Amino acid sequence: MFKGSIPALVTPMSDDGSIDFAAWDRVLDFHIEQGTDGLVVGGTTGESPVLEHTELEELVVAAKKRVAGRMPVIAGSGTNGTSKSVALSKIAEKAGADALLVVTPYYNKPSQEGLYRHFMAIAEGVSLPIILYNVPSRTACDMLPATVERLAEHPNIVSIKEATGDISRCGEILRRTGEDFVVLSGDDPTAADLMRAGASGVISVTANVAARAMHDMCAAALAGRHDDARRMNDALMPLHKALFVESSPSPVKWAVRRLGLIGPGIRLPLVELSEAARPTVEAAMREAGVELP
Repeated sequence: MFKGSIPALVTPMSDDGSIDFAAWDRVLDFHIEQGTDGLVVGGTTGESPVLEHTELEELVVAAKKRVAGRMPVIAGSGTNGTSKSVALSKIAEKAGADALLVVTPYYNKPSQEGLYRHFMAIAEGVSLPIILYNVPSRTACDMLPATVERLAEHPNIVSIKEATGDISRCGEILRRTGEDFVVLSGDDPTAADLMRAGASGVISVTANVAARAMHDMCAAALAGRHDDARRMNDALMPLHKALFVESSPSPVKWAVRRLGLIGPGIRLPLVELSEAARPTVEAAMREAGVELP
């Protein structure tokens, strides 16, 4: 279920901040056409901290209907509170999500034991497969491979999105958890190298924009054509970097808007990409071969 290029989708919003479901359909159709392998709905790139629980439910329902079984729909259901995460995970499950992406609690800085108990409580509260999400650069919390090993003993915890950019982590996690546990990259620049080390794909920001190129790069890596995958990834590197020229998801939302798929809406405390940064992002899109309207 979890392999290849899986974009962490932006959430389209109108000028007043409400979710634009017509644009949501356009985004979903774009990924169906481009060969995307799976979708993350309401993850951190989708502005999860400012989405209401009912909005995540509506996004998942709409995505499931539009995708119609052509790829898995993974709901972002992690918060920095355990009871809140359990409740949101149950909402996503009821809405029809195929799996959950659950980020480590941000700001709280829990211990490894606290992380273990947090994720076990979520796993016990739902029946869906769970992808752990480790992104210490954003959460100030690093889930270590030993903790992943403990969590992988639960049958619902089947994967991790590993976003440290540390290639050696992949091998260590796989050695500790066994071949059935799935490692996914959460760091676009190092995704090709992580797949060479045994990862099964990437949950990607760049795939919002260069969807076909990311799919093709992952397909090459998973077929063992690692030199080809590295060349493809090198061609995408300026875009990987440009999409973080300001705090994500501001750059990627502007890039998806530049494709004509969504409007400018974004919710405070984030704001639209500055005019000064837009030429950098557009130039990187063109360099990556993205077709612009």
